[in-house]
Amino acid sequence: MSLSSLFSKPIKGRILVVGDFMLDTYTIGSVKRVSPEAPVMVVNAKQINKLPGGAGNVALNLVSLGAKVSVLGRLGNDSAKEDLLEKLNSEKIDTSSLYIQKGYQTPIKNRIMAGSQQIVRIDFEEKEEITSSLEQKIIADLKKILKDVLTIAVSDYAKGFLTRNLLQALLKTAKELDIPVVVDPKGNDFTKYKGAYLIKPNFQEAVIASGHDEETNLEVIANTLYQTSKIPNIMVTQSSKGIALFTRQEAKEYPVKVREVVDVTGAGDTVLAVLTHSIANNISLDQAVMLCNLAAGEVIEHLGCAQITIKTLAELILNRHLDNKVFSEKYLKIIQFILDYEDFVLINLSLEEGLNPYLFGQLKKIKKENPQAKLVIYLKKDLEEEALIELLASLVEVDFIIKKSGSLQKFCEKHTPKQIYDLLDSQVHIRKSLATLSL
Repeated sequence: MSLSSLFSKPIKGRILVVGDFMLDTYTIGSVKRVSPEAPVMVVNAKQINKLPGGAGNVALNLVSLGAKVSVLGRLGNDSAKEDLLEKLNSEKIDTSSLYIQKGYQTPIKNRIMAGSQQIVRIDFEEKEEITSSLEQKIIADLKKILKDVLTIAVSDYAKGFLTRNLLQALLKTAKELDIPVVVDPKGNDFTKYKGAYLIKPNFQEAVIASGHDEETNLEVIANTLYQTSKIPNIMVTQSSKGIALFTRQEAKEYPVKVREVVDVTGAGDTVLAVLTHSIANNISLDQAVMLCNLAAGEVIEHLGCAQITIKTLAELILNRHLDNKVFSEKYLKIIQFILDYEDFVLINLSLEEGLNPYLFGQLKKIKKENPQAKLVIYLKKDLEEEALIELLASLVEVDFIIKKSGSLQKFCEKHTPKQIYDLLDSQVHIRKSLATLSL
């Protein structure tokens, strides 16, 4: 299915995020002196930000992508629980399957920040396995929890919630209901995830679980993981080096384009969210991994756990994976989605007389009159003169060029241009509507 399906109507169904939920806090301040009590820096705190972490960050990423999300996990009966529930519920995430375990402490990771620099991280947590009674209750509730679920994202941070029994019950029920499960694993034993559709360890996790060393060929490592776990699709994330995907049919590398690695925190959560969301939309695995690479390359250029939005993903697809600014009808839905959030002017243009100083002047004038709007050029006729189109695309004033499309009428019914211009035969006409445009 085309990538455009991501930007069509919302999918009917939910994505379930299962795993370890924690509270990420950021104590942000500045450092101006050394403590007189010990040779340590004094952070003058200015603010504290609280956000869902772990599996909670996966859920936030999915919401940013436009998905309907439910979560399954456990919390302690403490103040961190209240902060987490408040944040998740504010994003309209279904938290009805977050279970409370008596005596358990909701994990907190407090990052002390001086400007953009992390000074130290303070963790409040105790690894504690889920109680047998709670485990059995969740297993008994699984069929109800998985109702209307399209895909499942398992985010394992090895805090004790995802026991072998619970995982196997989840995977068995998901298989009965034909729900693909994507796992972000932990530990050195991936056999507990047997039955998953795909597993996505990072490089270090893959090395440890395979029993090989870092110098071993990655394909050998992946093959060992397949032999032990029988999971058909293995995706290894390699930070700024990109992603490698191993399936029964092929092994493929996806290099990532990154200007600068600022912080890899949360990049794995973003990849898990994009991957699960793509699978829910019936996107091919090859295209899904390409999207993951785009998203990961974007978030590691930002500090902390950044969420990728569906609008950003659309822009990344257009800016990094398509040539110039020239698009056929195939990509109209992606452009249409971006313009949901933007003002734009539509210019109906004929290049039968070629490019001339008058035309260049008019384009500059239109952009000057509409500085905040995207400038979208619609080419009235199919042209074989690609050099002319490339020259037009090179203009900084031009944002998108759409080749002749039968969907333009429908496109503009949903998205009304701020202004419509007809540039034909060295004449400029301002049109009141698409109906008055000489298409």
